Amino acid sequence: MASAPQAQLPLFYKDLMPLNSRDHASYKSRQTDKATWLSNQHAVPLTAEEFPDASRHYPIIFSSGENSVPLALMGLNEGVNTFLDADAKLLDNVYVPAYVRRYPFLLAKLSDSSEELSLCFDPTSDLVGEGEEGHALFDGEAPTDSTKGLLEFCKQFEEAGQRTQNFVAELEKHDLLMDGEVAIQQEGTDQPFIYRGFRMVDEAKLRELRGDVLRTLNQNGVLALIYAHLFSLQLIREIFGRQVLQGKGPAGAAPAVTTAPAAAAADDKPAAKAPKKK
Repeated sequence: MASAPQAQLPLFYKDLMPLNSRDHASYKSRQTDKATWLSNQHAVPLTAEEFPDASRHYPIIFSSGENSVPLALMGLNEGVNTFLDADAKLLDNVYVPAYVRRYPFLLAKLSDSSEELSLCFDPTSDLVGEGEEGHALFDGEAPTDSTKGLLEFCKQFEEAGQRTQNFVAELEKHDLLMDGEVAIQQEGTDQPFIYRGFRMVDEAKLRELRGDVLRTLNQNGVLALIYAHLFSLQLIREIFGRQVLQGKGPAGAAPAVTTAPAAAAADDKPAAKAPKKK
């Protein structure tokens, strides 16, 4: 259902370019109600602090393999997003993950020899560029308030990403993550559809933790995040139903099909990829 990424560029990004006042003096950033970059994605990275909001709308799982990352499921099969219509507009008033809202900007290292991060953008996106509409990114050589806001948002996302890595490391430390499996019986079929390829918290091991460990997890906020994740898993069947109603699910498939959805691309270390230069 979801595994860590192998591509050099993060999910959504087709190219990366450092933003600068020399080359992009007249560039503007534009808003849109169409998330075209999200329309074919069924799983999106989440930061741990987003769990309370995201868990009300999406199942929260963890990518399979090493360096697991939390993911919000918007569909159960690769290329299926049940929350967008044919024009890539949101069907419901749902929480939009910060990873989605950050696009087409991010912070990235310009060279492997430096740890400094620079504000970059995807030049293939129509949300950044020259034109009459939008918010100016520079006033002469100085960044505008709009650009400063974008930079601050990306910084906050980086910090949240680091806290999320620490959260997952805590789960790994106590061996709380296990391979997940969900069986969904569709009316009219003899055998259930099986979804695998993701990780989830092992409730049995959680119950077996020592009292002092549970107390520490409760005090540092990890326990609340764990339960937000576990409660959200009930929404997997709701996502399945959305797929069927939208004609995107296995309704037309032959009975007794076992489905193991392909992996979702996701950052194993969000927003820390080296940009390409044109």
